[in-house]
Amino acid sequence: METIGCGTAIVTPFRADGSLDESALRTHVNWQIESGIDFLVACGSTGEAATLDEEEWLTAVHIVVEEAAGRVPVWAGCTHNSTRTLVRQASQLRRIHGLSAVLSANPYYNKPSQEGQFQHFMALARAVDPLPITIYNIPGRTGINLAPETVARLAAAAPNIQAIKESSGKLPQIAELVHILPRSFKIFSGDDNMALASIGVGAHGLISVAANEIPAEMGRMIRSALDGSWAEARELERRYSRLIDANFWDSNPCPVKTVLNLMGRCTDHVRLPLVPPSAAIRAKLERLAGELGLLKHVLPPAGFRPEVF
Repeated sequence: METIGCGTAIVTPFRADGSLDESALRTHVNWQIESGIDFLVACGSTGEAATLDEEEWLTAVHIVVEEAAGRVPVWAGCTHNSTRTLVRQASQLRRIHGLSAVLSANPYYNKPSQEGQFQHFMALARAVDPLPITIYNIPGRTGINLAPETVARLAAAAPNIQAIKESSGKLPQIAELVHILPRSFKIFSGDDNMALASIGVGAHGLISVAANEIPAEMGRMIRSALDGSWAEARELERRYSRLIDANFWDSNPCPVKTVLNLMGRCTDHVRLPLVPPSAAIRAKLERLAGELGLLKHVLPPAGFRPEVF
């Protein structure tokens, strides 16, 4: 896998009736690419993949790949806590021409052992081979940690397991991955607020939530760090750290969809069990977005009608 830099874990826009807003998704993909983002991740947790039915999930992945048209790599999220179901669903991704990789998180709720996780990801690797896989370690959502030695074992056993999105929040664990994995294996921070620290110990980039709102700035921050231009990278992080934090004032992606709605880019609709942020949080987000200049000179996309509150 040659991909490095800043990728956006893109939101999945919905219409007011809750259906997939295909037009808004296409517009969002184009804006991301035109803003210089390095790659896109469709249907991850920021994309509310857990609430998409299988047809919607495949449609969303097809749209992102089609709209990207080879300009940037596209990864598709595919996670399930039933290995058999994961294998069945992931096998369908092999038929999507132009898809660059699969992103799959630890099995949630079941809390499998390290051996169980190893066998789960090996089954996925066989199902999608030769499509590259990025494994996604996010203990805060799944209830289990993927140990560095298990990651190293997977990298040695399956040539198409080529990267990890690391969201344990533990910098020593990221450093250990850097030390024990082959140099060709890519390590991405899954937390915007740990991206620079992760790159500092050897990570290759970031899969970002905030890049939905500020793709050019997040992309520049990550590329500056990777190039060794730390003063510029730290200045960008300092400027946008409040937004990075604000995106988690409520469950992801509720705040980021609210900001995108304020920017005129999509509705703020999320699917149950998620609900939009409270009026108080929305007011704080609007104030912050205004202070950062995100609401200035913004033209709503064609056909978009702002929500009435």
